[in-house]
Amino acid sequence: MTLAARNEPIQPIPASVVMDEAKVALGKQLFFDPRLSKSGFLSCNSCHNLATGGADNLPSSIGHGWHLGPINSPTVLNARYNLAQFWDGRAHDLQDQAGGPVANPGEMASTHADAVKVLTSIPQYVAAFNVVYKKTGITINEVTDAIAAFEETLVTPNARFDQWLKGDDKAITAMEKAGYQLFKDKGCVACHNGVGVGGGSYQKLGMVKPYPDTQTLGRYNVTKKEADKYVFKVPLLRNIELTAPYFHDARTWDLAEAVDIMAEYQLGFKLSRDENAKIVAFLKTLTGDQPAFAFPILPPSTVDTPRPDRH
Repeated sequence: MTLAARNEPIQPIPASVVMDEAKVALGKQLFFDPRLSKSGFLSCNSCHNLATGGADNLPSSIGHGWHLGPINSPTVLNARYNLAQFWDGRAHDLQDQAGGPVANPGEMASTHADAVKVLTSIPQYVAAFNVVYKKTGITINEVTDAIAAFEETLVTPNARFDQWLKGDDKAITAMEKAGYQLFKDKGCVACHNGVGVGGGSYQKLGMVKPYPDTQTLGRYNVTKKEADKYVFKVPLLRNIELTAPYFHDARTWDLAEAVDIMAEYQLGFKLSRDENAKIVAFLKTLTGDQPAFAFPILPPSTVDTPRPDRH
């Protein structure tokens, strides 16, 4: 029996379709390879752990030399549905984002040139890049392109809410349906909509009441426009129960408290306990099927591979 899809401001996530298996496989190896970092210890997966909702479940990520990052690490899952990457949107797409942490002194602390030097010293990588890109030599452009191709596949379809959107009335409970109705009625859906349930716009944090963190300037750091102070990319709410702590400043580990914070600072009212519980129940229906993956076997280093530097 064909079920009738619902016309709602949130749309279901399509299943991932891999267009270039060789490129995705190469990108997966690079995503997990710590040799792209100066220390040989950190990989993309260190801060965007696919076993924990695509995030690291830390207030801020730990980078080179145990450096604490300045901001909470967002999930990589469903990141393809963001209008831009990073909280301030400074990277216009996944490929642009992939090169940032490699060369950030507080994250992987390498350089693009050194990362390419590592890969060029490993014959299996050289051969894989040659197969995928049909050219000799490796540049950072191919490295970030392959990583982005893998990240494009990291989607989480088939959430119970998506099943309901597709017409299955029994996929979510009456309480969860009530939570979704409140989510719409209270105005949450104005920003948290679309396939990602967010990620499609920038909004000021503290619309009706100043947000406590006045040190992190958000989009202002990119545009230098006064109006963009404290403006951030609206986060995706997919898999939100897996990605605590919440907000760019990791203000709370409690999803119910996060909902109350948004009601207070963005919408200007206080939710009852019952309303809060219903909205939280709805949010938990957004957890989808997590990407099935196995850690890749990485090609061995050679005598020519630059050695890790922990300093």
